[in-house]
Amino acid sequence: MSVRPPQSFRQSQHDKSGFNVLEYELMSERADSLGRHGLKVEATLAALKAWAPDHQTAEERERLLNEASDAVWAFFIQREICGLRNNRDAIQRYGIPNEVIARLGAVRK
Repeated sequence: MSVRPPQSFRQSQHDKSGFNVLEYELMSERADSLGRHGLKVEATLAALKAWAPDHQTAEERERLLNEASDAVWAFFIQREICGLRNNRDAIQRYGIPNEVIARLGAVRK
């Protein structure tokens, strides 16, 4: 006579494939966070592009550059968390200027 374990003790097919509720929630949160960071990048780059030398000071441009570089840096980190290692496509898609890229990861006093 063979004894079969109860159905509640058996692993479902979803657990075997690694696709379970927790993993789904984590993937969803990563994607949502990546989208929020992308919106911040768009907003800071738009503010930087809207800077006009006749209406704003050089200090204002410096502040906008710092904000843009911080937003892009956080966006790149979030992309790496999601498994996206190459940032060339994001640089091209968002039109990130070289002066912003040059400031990535810089610590200001």
